[in-house]
Amino acid sequence: MSGPLRLALFDCDGTLVDSQFAIFDAMSSAWAAHGLGEPDPAEVRRMVGLPLVQAVALLLPDRDDDQHAAIAESYKEAFQALRRRGDLHEPLFPGIREALDALEARGVLLGVATGKSRRGLDAVLAHHGLTERFVTLQTSDIGPGKPHPDMVHRALAETGVEAARTVVIGDTTYDIQMARNARVASVGVSWGYHAVAELEAAGASRIVHRGAAVAEAVLALLDLTNEAEGS
Repeated sequence: MSGPLRLALFDCDGTLVDSQFAIFDAMSSAWAAHGLGEPDPAEVRRMVGLPLVQAVALLLPDRDDDQHAAIAESYKEAFQALRRRGDLHEPLFPGIREALDALEARGVLLGVATGKSRRGLDAVLAHHGLTERFVTLQTSDIGPGKPHPDMVHRALAETGVEAARTVVIGDTTYDIQMARNARVASVGVSWGYHAVAELEAAGASRIVHRGAAVAEAVLALLDLTNEAEGS
C-alpha cells in the first residue's frame, strides 16, 4: 500500500487472547494470600484492561493504597507462577491471526495497547509467534493506563502515523474511551469482557462479532475497502 501510513492498535486480553481464566486464577491466589476469600468473577472481568493497581483498588475500595499495591504484587507473583508451571493458557481468539494477516497484506501497521505488563505482553506474543508482527507495543507500566490516551499518543509518536489514520480495536469501554480521548476511531469486539451495549454507549465506531470480521471493519474505517489490492 502506498500513501500515508495506517495503524491498527489492538488491545490484548479479551481481544487478541482469551486470558480470563488465567487472570481470575491469579487474582484468586492474590486474594487468598491476603486473607480476602474469593473475588467476584464478574467484577474481576470488568476490571480487565485497567492498570493492575487501579483494578485492585476498584475491586477493594475499603483497602488503602499500600494494601492495593501489595495485592497487585501478589497477583503478579501468582501469574508468573502459572507461567513457570506451564498452567498459563491464553489462546488466540478464532480468526485473529487471519485478521492480522489481512491487515498486514493491505499495508496496515499493527500495534498493541494493553493494561498488561510489558513482560506479560512479550510472553504472550512470543508464545503465539507474533512478536515480529507488531511495530509498537504500549503497556501501562510505562505511563498512564486506559482510558487515558497516552498509550495511543505514544504509539502514534513511535510509528509516525496520524490519529486520523489509526483505529483502536478492543473489548472494553476502557479501550473505546481511550480511543475517543485520543480522537481516533475504534472497533469494539463482542467476545471480550464488556457487553456490546456498553461498547456502543462508549462510542465504538464499529462492532464486530467474529475475529475474521476485524480486518474488514478496520479497513472500512481507514477508507481502504475500495482500494485495489497492493495499491
